[in-house]
Amino acid sequence: MAEVFFYHLTRTPLESTLPDLLEKSRARGWKALVKCGALDRLKWLDDRLWAGRDDGFLPHGVSGGAHDADQPILLTMDETAVNNAEILMAVDGAAVLPDEVGRFTRVCILFDGNDPAALDFARGQWKSLTDAGCPAKYWSQENGSWAEKASKNL
Repeated sequence: MAEVFFYHLTRTPLESTLPDLLEKSRARGWKALVKCGALDRLKWLDDRLWAGRDDGFLPHGVSGGAHDADQPILLTMDETAVNNAEILMAVDGAAVLPDEVGRFTRVCILFDGNDPAALDFARGQWKSLTDAGCPAKYWSQENGSWAEKASKNL
């Protein structure tokens, strides 16, 4: 079963953290599925990933196209979207169900630590997934760099 990594974003926003994680995943040769919690945020992420940074952009697609299976990074709101991804990244309150975890090598849940609703949702996800037996790690950047703060079922 995949490990679930919870990323508590407090210093670096999603638009910086997500591309970093996607680049690391691509460096491993993994395809990624990015599950968004809202359509407007999916469109916003699509724009951000194409705009890229000074060193380039991240090639990706939005689910529903003719070439979804070929996309190295696929943005979706639908957990059934298939690009044979090794990693699932859930953002902006996209729910991850315990039975989804087994389809991936790794699952990452990124949430805004400055948003009380996002914190509550992430706590619920932690409880739901760990109660179902999913191995999980909680990462925080409270001191500026990422540090593991908790783990369960490892």
